[in-house]
Amino acid sequence: MKIKEAYKTLGLSDGEYGEILKLLGREPSLTELAMFSVQWSEHCGYTRSKNLLKRLPKKGKYQILVGEDAGGIVVDDIAIIFKMESHNHPSYIEPKQGAATGIGGIIRDIFTSGARPIASLNSLRFGPLARPYNRYLLKGVVDGIQFYGNCLGVPTIGGEIYFDESYNGNCLVNAMSIGIAKRKNLIRAKAYGTGNAIIYAGAGTGRDGIGGCSVLASKEFCHDEEHRPAVQIGDPFTEKCLIEATLEALRTGFIVGLKDMGAAGLTCCTSEMASSGGSGMEIDLSKVPRKEPGMQPWETMMSESQERILLCVKKGKEKSIKDIFHKWGLSAEVIGRVTGNKNVLIKENGKTAADLNACYLTNGPAYDMSYKAPSGIKAMRILRIKDITLPADYNKTLTDILSSHSICSKKWVYRQYDYMVQTNTMVVPGSDAAVIRLKGTNKAIAATTDCNSRYCYVNPYKGAQIAVAEAARNLACSGARPAAVTDCLNFGNPEKPEAFWYFKNCMEGIIKACEFFKLPVVSGNVSFYNESPQGAIYPTPAIGMIGIVEDIRSVCTQAFKDEGDIVIQLGLTKEELGASEYLKVTKGIVAGDAPCIDLAAEQAVRDCAYSVIEKGFIKSAHDCSEGGLGVCLAESCISDGENMIGAVINGIDFAIREDCALFGESQSRIILSCREDKVSSVKESAHRRGVFSRVIGRVGGDRLKISNSGKDLVDVDIKSIYKTWAFSLEKALR
Repeated sequence: MKIKEAYKTLGLSDGEYGEILKLLGREPSLTELAMFSVQWSEHCGYTRSKNLLKRLPKKGKYQILVGEDAGGIVVDDIAIIFKMESHNHPSYIEPKQGAATGIGGIIRDIFTSGARPIASLNSLRFGPLARPYNRYLLKGVVDGIQFYGNCLGVPTIGGEIYFDESYNGNCLVNAMSIGIAKRKNLIRAKAYGTGNAIIYAGAGTGRDGIGGCSVLASKEFCHDEEHRPAVQIGDPFTEKCLIEATLEALRTGFIVGLKDMGAAGLTCCTSEMASSGGSGMEIDLSKVPRKEPGMQPWETMMSESQERILLCVKKGKEKSIKDIFHKWGLSAEVIGRVTGNKNVLIKENGKTAADLNACYLTNGPAYDMSYKAPSGIKAMRILRIKDITLPADYNKTLTDILSSHSICSKKWVYRQYDYMVQTNTMVVPGSDAAVIRLKGTNKAIAATTDCNSRYCYVNPYKGAQIAVAEAARNLACSGARPAAVTDCLNFGNPEKPEAFWYFKNCMEGIIKACEFFKLPVVSGNVSFYNESPQGAIYPTPAIGMIGIVEDIRSVCTQAFKDEGDIVIQLGLTKEELGASEYLKVTKGIVAGDAPCIDLAAEQAVRDCAYSVIEKGFIKSAHDCSEGGLGVCLAESCISDGENMIGAVINGIDFAIREDCALFGESQSRIILSCREDKVSSVKESAHRRGVFSRVIGRVGGDRLKISNSGKDLVDVDIKSIYKTWAFSLEKALR
């Protein structure tokens, strides 16, 4: 193929090819062109997003660690490293392998920073399960997550799953991983020191994954295209050995720098390690371990085969490092050296395939994209609540919402995950946040992923703020103080002004909320081009957040505990139904504005809950979100499953419409339960912070009763609603 034909095939524009000619002062080789195509792709170069990404806040309560592939915070000299990343398009094509390699890739980002992976979470989106292909996708993705994570011995401790028609042609698979290390043991993805060795370690290189970042992740989806070769194949047993070998090798002190060979493979590792280290690199591709014969240099440089890393090792220490990897049954070969210039020189069998400045690849273009609001956005936000008919049967309405696949129990999913391996998990999947202990301390890490994409669709600025606020609220309900954020920003084609408008407004919302809450964004990922022939997905800026539990004795869960406990509501309920699950499930409509969000009120409610939980006053705490108070109270009764308990609720403020009071999704609300003798302390804590608090009922019995002026609006047997809630997803997949 001629170069002038190849650059378009590789996803480069006319303007980008012209810029390459200016930089090089000549026509690029095919290998150089391939390297530019992957490094300048949106997935690697963030060409259309980095002007906004650089505005994300980086300061918080804890010392911040921002690395090349993952970031984190320092707590008492322990580095907590975490990141979330997408594997959407590969998972739509090959759900098991797409999801599995998404898990493998994010975990490599963690241990190549020097941290041991201790937990995984995921944020998933699919189309409605009435479609057979969506059922196939869900089953395949869950199978891939459990296959890779369980084999690897890293617990999958939490996450979220939503279903909506907008994901019919483009599912979302966002994987998050957390690791820990001593602060002094961390390593950066840099290569420097002339003469130091460049060692390739791990699995062999094949043709799987070629073009994954430039073909799959940087263009729209067309279902008549065949992209299976661009989906990688994962081997968790090789990755387990790679984790142990890498951490052992790091303990020698002989490693200068280290990087996961993920998106863009060798191209990314060689160019980014050299550029970060202010050095050059000479590589001999003939020494790269292969699993397929006859590969061309450009294929070797673009391959995204899994379970591979690149190390910069002190000169003279090559054998010591190679021996460690060989002991673990892994390939480890010296394939090059650090040079004193700034160029990446790629050779094969003595012939030069590429020779260019590393910064040309890593300092790609940055575009300011055009944006405009969708033409129908104002009309979509109009909702005349008085035109919505009140439910004739509130028992049925509550049951219908509890059976919604976005609301119902996800036990069918997480029971397939080994969430107890490593024996650190304190709160298992199914509560507001997962909690995992920090061994050797009395502290723990709470973690969650959150985003209501319907809110972001009707109002991206408010929707993104709510995603941050809800994640922080979930952590507070678990007894943790929110500490830091990672994000996975899933949007449509940024070259379309309406799609970029959603991205820009979501970014502005995240920036504002994180700045207000003093939460640094330490890592993340942008996934554009999430479109199919039917259109773009809902904007989905998934927020991954960790919090620190200062004393493991204050860990809290959402389920009611004991007969006679008092139920308290923190935060006001407003008359709003916009973009609610209630409207979607019972009326079949998406309309109205996202709920109001007052960041100051949000923080006050969260601080109040955290304070009374930390003091040991509270037995349960549950964030009120999708489905409103009705769902929140029902989940508090039934989510424990084995120890369900009812409640009599007679103190809800029904000065507003009954459906708004029960199913409206007003923000900044938490349902607490405590012993009766602790009520005054809770209310005093709320009063000091200007937080509305109200006793609304009492725990006990085997029914959930919610009344208004003596009239029972809801009166349901908790075992009955448990069956509906617990088995709805499983029933749909039969």
